[in-house]
Amino acid sequence: MQPEQLLPFIAETFNQMPFNRVLGLQVTRFDQQQVEVSFPWSAQLVGNPLQQILHGGVIASVLDVAGGMMAVASALERFTDIEQSELIARFGKMSTIDIRTDYLRPGRGERFIASAHVIRSGNKVAVCRMELHNEQNLHIALGTGTYLVG
Repeated sequence: MQPEQLLPFIAETFNQMPFNRVLGLQVTRFDQQQVEVSFPWSAQLVGNPLQQILHGGVIASVLDVAGGMMAVASALERFTDIEQSELIARFGKMSTIDIRTDYLRPGRGERFIASAHVIRSGNKVAVCRMELHNEQNLHIALGTGTYLVG
């Protein structure tokens, strides 16, 4: 696959992951500079039924998905032409090493958007910064993730 074909293929792969589908995640932007993943509020994602706010695990998971996608995009810069089978093999070895999530305010809203960008990308490890906002652009959480990419 050529580099221009890789990003859409990876975005579709993330869209089809069972856990991402349970969360209702949809990749809305994916390029070498930034990723955006959005999802609608759902009663199934509530962590506090009295306040009707998102579960903290949902927030952390969504930030991890956005950061992971951005880490994958940063690793793609090293590939000029790669077979789909080799990409899948490499993709299967990429994983989260560490993630820190800071919860800034309760997860209220109708729609949520997680974004990520790369802070640093090396041959083995990438570090990404992630944010979660609602449809009113209220900053709900931020995260920093370290990912194995090589």
